[in-house]
Amino acid sequence: QREHAAMIGRGLDQGWATALVPELVAARAAQTPAKVAISVPDRVLTYGELDAAANRLAHFLQARGVGPEVRVGLCLERSAALVIGALAVLKAGGAYLPLDPAAPAERLAFMLRDAAVPVLLTDARLAAILPRGLWETVALDADAARIARESAAVPVSHATAANLAYVIYTSGSTGQPKGVEIEHDALLNLIEWHQAAFALTAADRTTQVASPAFDAAVWELWPALAAGATILLPDEATRVAPLALRDWLVAERITVSFLPTPLAERVLALDWPQATAMRFLLTGGDALHHRPSPALPFTLVNNYGPSENTVVATSAPVAVVGEEPPPIGWPIANTVAHVLDEALQPVAAGEVGELWIGGRSLARGYLGRPELTAERFIADPFAAAPGARLYRTGDLVRLLPDGQLAFLGRGDDQVKIRGYRIELGEIIAALNACPGVTESLVVAREDTPGNKRLVAYIIPAPDAALSADTLREALAARLPDYMVPVAFVRLDAFPLTTNGKIDRRALPLPDADNTTWEADYIAPRTPTEEGVAAIVAALVGMERVGVDEDFFLLGGHSLLGTQVIARIRDTFGIDLPLRAIFEAPTVAELAAEIDDRLLASLAGLSDADLAALLAE
Repeated sequence: QREHAAMIGRGLDQGWATALVPELVAARAAQTPAKVAISVPDRVLTYGELDAAANRLAHFLQARGVGPEVRVGLCLERSAALVIGALAVLKAGGAYLPLDPAAPAERLAFMLRDAAVPVLLTDARLAAILPRGLWETVALDADAARIARESAAVPVSHATAANLAYVIYTSGSTGQPKGVEIEHDALLNLIEWHQAAFALTAADRTTQVASPAFDAAVWELWPALAAGATILLPDEATRVAPLALRDWLVAERITVSFLPTPLAERVLALDWPQATAMRFLLTGGDALHHRPSPALPFTLVNNYGPSENTVVATSAPVAVVGEEPPPIGWPIANTVAHVLDEALQPVAAGEVGELWIGGRSLARGYLGRPELTAERFIADPFAAAPGARLYRTGDLVRLLPDGQLAFLGRGDDQVKIRGYRIELGEIIAALNACPGVTESLVVAREDTPGNKRLVAYIIPAPDAALSADTLREALAARLPDYMVPVAFVRLDAFPLTTNGKIDRRALPLPDADNTTWEADYIAPRTPTEEGVAAIVAALVGMERVGVDEDFFLLGGHSLLGTQVIARIRDTFGIDLPLRAIFEAPTVAELAAEIDDRLLASLAGLSDADLAALLAE
């Protein structure tokens, strides 16, 4: 038990702040008003400008009843406006609710209703397509003149460290997402730990890369702004293209950056100039498969944490040698971690147990879900302090000899895809609601290392005419794109173990015989279409792809799109920009773009060169 006791005590060594985030940022604005706070491709915002803009918007919000414990929706793309909006909500004393603009309207409407927001901050473009409700929709661009009339003076906020700072929704096993409530004090613990662990100062240049609805964005913003650092936002094409992102990080002299694990692993595989200003590359959100090269000129830090513990719970630099995969580190400051068995008793070092987390960073609980909160957050049986709690993560780990934790997987049906935590039960509930589906099961398969994908197994109703396109359409109306399965496998019955339970290990791989295809499958008709279809099929884990199937509806995303572009370059010798796959997402459209570029390149050849090429 000695190792376990040491584990419990680790990290309880950092002080407590008194000023909240808005006060910390305002202090930086007073000290260095001309210092650049936010830099995006089309806008630069100094600390003075950021603070004044947020003050005006905060007064505007307070006039609409925003104050302590009042939640405000924030639906914006990564931008300076997003930062102004979030800071303004905090200055008004409220709590912000980050929303993904790409999420289905039904899902956004549920979260807005569930959080009982009086105001939704967005922009004019998104306001035209976002759901309407009892909340007032404010477009920060279209309503800029009204907001500008407000005072730039610091608003009076009655929020305390015990009030909500933000609410972020995660997938829910009941079929609906659940809101995690984070208080100011928990956010301050993240800020204080981060600034101390990575020696963050006003001289640093950091990044904002994560999606606004991914809680890593919380981590990217507030420690840097509280330190007076400069935050830079790459454009969307650069953000998801590993080579371009590496070059941007070097050119912009970035010193500390967070990248989601799948993207970080691709960036780490590139050669890096020794002259880079980077000191720390932080990663997390998914299992890290490999250790860094000794040639990297910066430190790679692996991080782990559920939303219920304010983004980060454990962290550690990744050594270049050691067992694979790398561990998830030690508890951060003011955080405790226990590895327990089913009876809530500590397991011996090296044995597998479930990870329970406690300390200052814990969430208040789930918004409007007291029963679920009581189930997942319990009184800490190991703590002497009254009111101490533990959160049940559901993650299986083991304690290593040096006190770090090795992540071994989940003990339930929760998975992570592209950094997003997903309750498979939510997808199953949506599938079972589809006409023609008798029963379903969803699993996350990683048949190719590093390429995790969702696969749905369906028992159809008798004579049901199910197709992948109709199922995807139904799911896309309720779920975000990263929760829509890549493949739909038809089964007469689920395989069972000798104990009568579903045998997940016996579930078949998707193949041409068992997969529900598009209703009107059209095979490739030209060599170019055949080549593109083969590339897309290999990357999304499908045996075949029709020419009219959409890459993104097959489970593709921006990071996977960069691999499509790279393989097209290797196969056809054509350099396409990443935006090509967004503008031409089907096999037929992408093949036509390739053919057009090939013809254009041939048109520039001389007769002799053309004859030589044809001879080859």
